[in-house]
Amino acid sequence: MSKSVYIATMEHGSGKSVITLGLMRMLLGKVEKVGYFKPVISENPQKSGDNHIRTVLDYFRLGTRYDEAYSFTKNQVIELKHQGKSNRVLDRIIAKYKELESQYDFILVEGTDFSGEGTATELDLNADIAKNLGTPVIIVESGVGKSMEDFVNNLMSAYDLFSENDIRVLSVVANKVQKKNTGWVIAELKKRLPASVMVHAIPLIDELASPTIKEVVEHTGARILFGSDECLNNPVRHTIVGAMQLRNFLDHLQQNTLVITPGDRADIILGTLQAHISGHYPELSGIVLSGGMEPGENIMKLIDGLSHKVPLIAVKTGTYDTANIIGEIRPKIYTGNILKIEQSIRVFDQYIDGEQLAERLISFRPKGITPRMFQYNLVQRAKKEKKHIVLPEGNDIRILKAAARIARMDIAELTILGKRKDVEKLVKEHNIRFDFEKITVLDHLESPHFPEYVRKLYELRKHKNMNLAMAEDKMRDVSYYGTMMVYMGHADGMVSGAAHTTQHTILPAFQFIKTKPGVKIVSSVFFMMLEDRVSVMGDCAINPNPTAGELAEIALSSADSARAFGIEPRVAMLSYSSGNSGIGSDVEKVRKATQIVKEKRPDLPVEGPIQYDAAVDPGVAAKKLPGSPVAGQATVLIFPDLNTGNNTYKAIQRETGAMAIGPMLQGLNKPVNDLSRGCTVDDVYNTIIITAIQAQGL
Repeated sequence: MSKSVYIATMEHGSGKSVITLGLMRMLLGKVEKVGYFKPVISENPQKSGDNHIRTVLDYFRLGTRYDEAYSFTKNQVIELKHQGKSNRVLDRIIAKYKELESQYDFILVEGTDFSGEGTATELDLNADIAKNLGTPVIIVESGVGKSMEDFVNNLMSAYDLFSENDIRVLSVVANKVQKKNTGWVIAELKKRLPASVMVHAIPLIDELASPTIKEVVEHTGARILFGSDECLNNPVRHTIVGAMQLRNFLDHLQQNTLVITPGDRADIILGTLQAHISGHYPELSGIVLSGGMEPGENIMKLIDGLSHKVPLIAVKTGTYDTANIIGEIRPKIYTGNILKIEQSIRVFDQYIDGEQLAERLISFRPKGITPRMFQYNLVQRAKKEKKHIVLPEGNDIRILKAAARIARMDIAELTILGKRKDVEKLVKEHNIRFDFEKITVLDHLESPHFPEYVRKLYELRKHKNMNLAMAEDKMRDVSYYGTMMVYMGHADGMVSGAAHTTQHTILPAFQFIKTKPGVKIVSSVFFMMLEDRVSVMGDCAINPNPTAGELAEIALSSADSARAFGIEPRVAMLSYSSGNSGIGSDVEKVRKATQIVKEKRPDLPVEGPIQYDAAVDPGVAAKKLPGSPVAGQATVLIFPDLNTGNNTYKAIQRETGAMAIGPMLQGLNKPVNDLSRGCTVDDVYNTIIITAIQAQGL
């Protein structure tokens, strides 16, 4: 088994970035340290640098320096070959690779891009590199512009070249194939390839085949008049020349259209911007002002008030020359274009059997679980059995951004409570790529289930002197309505709290979802993403001052949660004293809780009372509690009270930059999770995922 893989192609524009990005994300979920190496690059490193290297290093935050990730430019390789010094090329590539191999558990190696002169020898060069590095190969080829017979023959020729050089071909990927042809291509390749070679086919994806406004700016030399960095990533699906009268022109607008019009056509410019804002026309990508002309000062003032998220750029070329230049753009995936990167990863997950690839590639088991492994596993588990999550706070931008990301990655089904027109306005104002076909937006006051929910709440709470009028008033509250959706089985879980207090969010769950059989107390944990490990911390959000019995139950629930999420529980019952060194009521409570845990779960490694440093630092543990199976390697940290837990997790989060996923509530019959009002989009995204996993029955 190898500790590396080589991604090779036969031509420029094969789409191997999809394989690189998807494979890197998959590897980071399986292996603690993954390196990236591109032996030969096309770009001059003194200029813009290699786009593939910058994208991978920046997006995945690998910590590798740019100069460590490559050996030569293509021109340097050609020059050395002309000088008869080809051996120097392989010698230096092997040396660079070995440096990375000594630092990482696994290396993803990406082959050349086949651009410019000298492409005829590139396939041979890739074969030489792969052979000398001793790494298996994944072959990627584009089907664009080829008959399917020629396409399959090309892939077979590449396979023959590598196999004849005794290089193991792990997989062949037929990329950018018309969807109707994918089945035929897979069947044909499987007939002609050995059974040991995995065969995959990826259809042509419109979103990945579209350039962005940023790429239009780069290729046309345009000047940006209006537009934020974010909206420069707008995709361009269609282009249209604005030369006809406005009333006729508007009928030709489509989703993600780029309008090209002379700079003196104020009617087209202003009409296009009004169409984008109105809501009766599709969202536009941007406007290109051609001919070296720009609107007058008074028109520019109007544009400034209307442009919002529609970028305006100006070029010197004429209208039709500009249209031709834009039509020749070959789209790239580049650092900063998060939408395309995420789409690439989603395409990889959909069409490539990543788990089987991992089994064939990774020949060792990692020692522990890193934050990247943990987050990768979360996404994969949520996708296996998609659940329906309700998000009551449809007027919060963070909720909408996270929901859009969940939908793009196809992780869960979502319902957002709010008025459709209000959500449409917010997503347009904030340039959120929001798919209303994948995300249900529900005005709960107009829902046909509203009267049914009112009657059910009345039945559940009438013993608490609630009448129908009170039940209806409560059900107008989004927290009650969302929780009732979960109770009635119309949703599998709820995430709220970005704009509401913890009590407001979870009180309805306490009132009628209630606790699981045998569970007396609802508690919470955070998954703390530290630099090299994931720790489970509880209770940091719910119980102010638990008794010894309650503390023991929190520990048991937290240990079960840790195991359910792939973390082997080693429980530290925290206190200001370790072992028998301290006395006092607070220490005795922890000592008693520890004893209860040991009696109920003798199989569970638990230590307490123990101080935080002794729980996580092997050096301190060796001095304070030598021989303990938990000290120095605790994975579950149980705080004695809410004051300690809440302050500690926040201190760790702020001082180290660690991400805290949660709080995740434990003990409820169905999952309801609370967000902090200071939460980020990432917090919302991760909380939705853990809620979906809880809903699978963990």
